[in-house]
Amino acid sequence: MSTITIAPPPSGAQHAPPLQKETTAGSYFITNYPPFNFWKPEFVPDLLAALERPPAQLSTLNSQLSTVPLGLYTHIPFCRKRCHFCYFKVYTDKDSSEIKGYIDAVLKEFALYADKPFVGGRKPRFIYFGGGTPSYLSPDQLKYLTDGMKRLMPWDEAEEITFEAEPGTLTDHKLRAIRELGVTRLSLGIEHFDDHILEINGRAHRSKEIARAYAYAREIGFPQINIDLIAGMVEETEEKWVEAVAKAVAMRPDSLTVYQMEVPYNTGIYQQMKAQGKLVAPVADWQTKRRWVDYAFREFEKFGYAVNSTSTVVRDPAKVKFLYREGLFSGADLLSVGVASFGHINGVHYQNQADFEPYLAKVNAGELPIFRAYPTKPDERYIREFMLMLKLGANSRSQFKAKFGTDPLEQFAEPLALLKDWGCLSVEGDRIVLTRDALLQVDRLLIEFFKPEHRLTKNG
Repeated sequence: MSTITIAPPPSGAQHAPPLQKETTAGSYFITNYPPFNFWKPEFVPDLLAALERPPAQLSTLNSQLSTVPLGLYTHIPFCRKRCHFCYFKVYTDKDSSEIKGYIDAVLKEFALYADKPFVGGRKPRFIYFGGGTPSYLSPDQLKYLTDGMKRLMPWDEAEEITFEAEPGTLTDHKLRAIRELGVTRLSLGIEHFDDHILEINGRAHRSKEIARAYAYAREIGFPQINIDLIAGMVEETEEKWVEAVAKAVAMRPDSLTVYQMEVPYNTGIYQQMKAQGKLVAPVADWQTKRRWVDYAFREFEKFGYAVNSTSTVVRDPAKVKFLYREGLFSGADLLSVGVASFGHINGVHYQNQADFEPYLAKVNAGELPIFRAYPTKPDERYIREFMLMLKLGANSRSQFKAKFGTDPLEQFAEPLALLKDWGCLSVEGDRIVLTRDALLQVDRLLIEFFKPEHRLTKNG
């Protein structure tokens, strides 16, 4: 069995504060800024006002102005089973008529946005179907949904269309239908190859379904196939992780995404912990999860893959892009529809109603189903973009200065000096570069960039 190690920090570097070893309940990963609990219902009028403004220009400091890109996100909240670690808004009890009603509501919601000034004639550059399980829908339901979306906002300029899928829902017929919709990246939620680990963590699919779905997806020519793994699931062992990584490498996917298991409060694992009076989750500790992700990265690097974020490796960096992620991180407008979905329009964050019936009631009454919002300030937009883009491993000083007016070394002098002193990053000319070890624990380091009023708060 392979021995998994992780590289130590550079010689002479001062260590960052000790990493909490055990996995306890709560949200660990930073996906937005300011944190979600600062988003409030009283800010919804700010979002409504943002919809009435034309799209912003990408930069006021560059003579060649361009309009901020527009992306679309559609939340499909249906699943065969709810995974024990899942913290997304999903439903396993909806029949075909309820699903049809939801799709109709999503199209009505799109229609409420389509003619607003913020669209400004733009067509989406990237489109993402997330969940839940988008592949839970039938081919007819998918065609009905996407035909309706295309009538409202044509996809002919979309460079990337991503579709999340659970292997057990993918028949050959459905895979072909998904490909015919124009999907450019199929993201398979494999998570693991061991049937016992899949079962005990509440996954609906099994290993045989993975092999069949992947083989046919390759056969019909998806431009990019991404596979997901999760490091540190319940009853994961070092030996099983090594086996899982070997199987993933053998598939030669276009990209691999490896998540470190966290246990937010709205998961089945936390409910079990609470019932048993336990504070520590029954999953791998953080140091182990970092080692396992690093091991996966290094195994893929042996075959020419490149690490391009805290959680991904890609086979061909010249061809494999993640436009949704880069757009989300870099301040693109994200028109997000569906129950509980998160979006960002003209500098204002928003989230929809988080429950099924209130969402449907709002949309069917002809109203936008927005629950809470947050109008970002200029310095908060700088912090948000710098932090999130740093999760890709490196930032360009000149690009940030062109966009925001100040060099990041000046704007973030204290936190950058601190991370440099800890041996977490280096400044190499125009580039601010994270070490591999820092990249694997970047979320806890990013808190150093938070404004004081946003610290010491849960990210939910």
